Order: sequence, then C-alpha cells, then structure tokens
Amino acid sequence: MTHHTANTATAAGATRPSDTSDQAIRLVRWTCASGSNIQSRGSVIIESGHHRWQASAVGTGPVDALFRAVGDALHDVFSGLPQLLAYDVHAVAEGPESEGRVTVRLAPPAAAGGARAAGAYEAVAQSANIIAASVEAYVDALNHLLAEEHWQGATESAGNRRAAPKEKGPGAEFDPTVEKDDPSRWFDG
Repeated sequence: MTHHTANTATAAGATRPSDTSDQAIRLVRWTCASGSNIQSRGSVIIESGHHRWQASAVGTGPVDALFRAVGDALHDVFSGLPQLLAYDVHAVAEGPESEGRVTVRLAPPAAAGGARAAGAYEAVAQSANIIAASVEAYVDALNHLLAEEHWQGATESAGNRRAAPKEKGPGAEFDPTVEKDDPSRWFDG
C-alpha cells in the first residue's frame, strides 16, 4: 500500500500544493455557510493548468460540505469521489490565537480501478482557521495522489479546456447596473 505524507503550513484561505506536478490542482477560492438553522453548504473553484472546475455541495458541517464540493468538482478527474480514511485536528497551542494542525488521509475512489484504486495519501496543513486548514490538507492529499505515475494525465483528460484566468489579487466583482444599497435600510421592518 502506498502512503504519502506532506507537511504544508499556509495562511488562512490560501492553498499551495506541496506537489509541483504539471497536473497539480490549486484551490482558487472556497466559501462555506453553516449555522444552527441551515444545512451546511460549501463551494469551491479549483484549477489545474488551463482547466477550471467548480461545484457546491451540502454536508453535515462546513468541512464535510467543502470536502464534498471538492470531490464533486473533481469527480471526472478521479472517476468518482475520493474516500476519506482519516481526519484529525490538533491544537498547536492554547488560547484564542492558537492554530490547529489538520491531518487528512484519503484513498482514491474504488471505482477508479486497477492501480489507480490503490494507495493512501496524507497531508497536513496548519492555520488559525480550522476550516481553511482542513480544505488545504484535503487538496494537498489529492495532489499527492495525482503525482503518482498511474494518475498522470488525469486532470488534462478530464479538463474542461477553459483557460483559467489569472488571479489579480484581492478584489470584488462590481456590477455597474446594480443600484447602490443603503445599509441603513437593512434593519428596517
């Protein structure tokens, strides 16, 4: 059984694959919503080379929803959903500013078949934001899987052939046709 481990420590909200393979996936953006009276929902945008995938999913919590969204977005790359073997969170220190270290261990989908269905892949990410560290570790573990020789070409063959736009840094989308909203009205009636 193949077992790969990598340590990746990144700032909250930024994923950097520890694998430099041509087909390494990169988490461009993620968002999640969760609460006591709503079902958790996660959305992701993922790129590899000139390909971009996006998906949204619901889950039992924000981490589960984001893992499902990543799996749904990359369903065609992996011929199914990766199997989560282990998920572990440990506090690195005490206090409100402490970081958590998340370890994710996964296996390829059984439906992948042959050599592609074997192995276990593990990655670690650390952040003050446990949700960010969780999705970063998950994507990193997937990159370790994709680095295997028998997975070469998977992202290219499942790609949507859409050129991935270059990120320009922080910013917001602006629609000039939308009338300005007055925040003081948000709390009226």
